[in-house]
Amino acid sequence: MQEQNVTELPRATLLFVDDEQNILSSLKRLFRSEGYNIVLANSGIEGLEILNTQKVDLVISDMRMPEMNGAEFLEKVAKSWPKTTRILLTGYSEISATIDAVNKGNIYKYISKPWEDNDIKLTVRYALEAQKIEQERDDLLALTSKQNEELKQFNTNLEGLVKARTAELDQTMAMLEKAYETLKDSYSATIKIFSNIMEIREKDLIGNSHLVSEKAKEIALLMGMEEDQALQVSFAGMLRNIGKIGFDDQLIKKPVEVMSKEERIRYEKHPVIAEGVLMTLQPLSSAARMIRHYCEKYDGSGYPDKLKNDDIPIGSRILSVVNDYYALQDGILLGKRMSSIEAFNYIKVNSGIRYSPKVVDVFISSVHGEDENNKYLDEIEAATSELEAGMILTRDLKTNDGIVLLVKDVKLGKHVINQIINLESRLNEKFKVFVTR
Repeated sequence: MQEQNVTELPRATLLFVDDEQNILSSLKRLFRSEGYNIVLANSGIEGLEILNTQKVDLVISDMRMPEMNGAEFLEKVAKSWPKTTRILLTGYSEISATIDAVNKGNIYKYISKPWEDNDIKLTVRYALEAQKIEQERDDLLALTSKQNEELKQFNTNLEGLVKARTAELDQTMAMLEKAYETLKDSYSATIKIFSNIMEIREKDLIGNSHLVSEKAKEIALLMGMEEDQALQVSFAGMLRNIGKIGFDDQLIKKPVEVMSKEERIRYEKHPVIAEGVLMTLQPLSSAARMIRHYCEKYDGSGYPDKLKNDDIPIGSRILSVVNDYYALQDGILLGKRMSSIEAFNYIKVNSGIRYSPKVVDVFISSVHGEDENNKYLDEIEAATSELEAGMILTRDLKTNDGIVLLVKDVKLGKHVINQIINLESRLNEKFKVFVTR
């Protein structure tokens, strides 16, 4: 069965596979307005027949189906149509079968039922964007390979020809590097969006993940980590609370030290849940492992695996110190707010108990080295209409609800200034902008 909009050229073709007609109808209804070409199948066998007859960009399949379950179906899709992105719909009780399906079917992501409409639409959108970038990268790699072959064939004494081909190769490599940076930036932007969405539930903590992420990355670099690994620490800082997304408002805002035994048992599962949510995203595999262990304590009394000393991954040890430093000030660790000095002293006192002494030493050094009060002596508050290209933000630019739009130290250009003015108008707000020349 197939439904296709004949008045518009669809952006992509989506195949939904489920033996329950109401699920197919719900998915069709949800994505109808998105402009996709929608194809429906009542079984894995019917889905394979459709894939044999037409190009499909993305498949969403239910796990529990007769004759051929979702794991078996997506494994066959992975073998015969590897460029088709695969997403699995699964229930919580099917987690072990889901993990097996992830391994065998190389699944992009699994989505728990019942799904949240906006989440599944965003998942599909980001999956198709990543697929497009990957295809562009493959095309560029193919072009590079072709030009390398041409270069070998024309490798003669004709110096001019060699120089021309070399110039073309350099241009292609620059395009490849740009494609790689685009893919990396896409992941970074997506992670920041998810981080902001999670923080909307806790208005008092909006911007907290950004602080933790930046400070954790700074310490990682000071401890000698490579840039890519330090970036994983930064990602872990932004996504460390994703395992709490299913908690009710009362639990998510309750300080850890005043939770009941039952609440603590549920709460202490959040690092494992976070790792499970992120495990299918290969570029975030290191960050996922850091998040699993960031609640471990240096003396072995933490959770979930009771690791101790240097058995705890270095990224997790860094995240533990930085997370608690800000959590103490926000009052979400001990049930009372501390000043930055009190939180700083708490970290020092618990070195070797809760925290790695090596990490604490670097953290102490980095905090002592900060001099935020004297960094911008000529700071001014300006209206958006007074902003000029070349000015530098001295504080994060936020909405009235506390959502971070731009981080401090950004140098403003004309295009960014126009975007700030337009957003201020659309939100009907007056932004507080602090800058220096």
